[in-house]
Amino acid sequence: MTLPSSAPRPAPRIYLAGPDVFYPEARERGRQMQALCASLGLVGLYPLDGDLSDTEATPLSLRIYQANRQLIQSADAVVANLRDFRGFEPDSGTVWEASFALALGKPVVGYLPQANSLIERMAGQHQAGVDADGCTVEDFGLPLNLMLAHSLSAVAYGAEDGLQGLRAALLVVRRLLDAGGSPG
Repeated sequence: MTLPSSAPRPAPRIYLAGPDVFYPEARERGRQMQALCASLGLVGLYPLDGDLSDTEATPLSLRIYQANRQLIQSADAVVANLRDFRGFEPDSGTVWEASFALALGKPVVGYLPQANSLIERMAGQHQAGVDADGCTVEDFGLPLNLMLAHSLSAVAYGAEDGLQGLRAALLVVRRLLDAGGSPG
């Protein structure tokens, strides 16, 4: 007869993808994000906390890539800040991180400041669904490119400044992980 384990389940590990690492005071922002995770019983994995101790012969950019890839592989899920960054689309590094996690079979929850569609956010920047370069602006009523919008487990919304969107996304990922059993 096997008795149920009384060992506590480890707190789920959540990789915090997003352009937050480029903000002023990025490390303090990461600590705030991790504190919010901890308040919800989660462990926040912030990209700037990756192990960069590889030899100096390896370029820093490659060490950052390898460290963040390892953090994503060790995570139970990814929460991604998909706000517009340097234009009308999310940060390309964040999109890569979300896609990598999806390829690994991990849940990915994105968050945005508001639920406006891509074409609504680009108001004044296009004429009849065509941008300044003559490229079609997709109009499916989605807040993100259709490939990203349809691949996420969920999208949460919250104010641009502050942690409301992150909190909403963490609550969703917490429910997803709890419904799926133990992390990992």
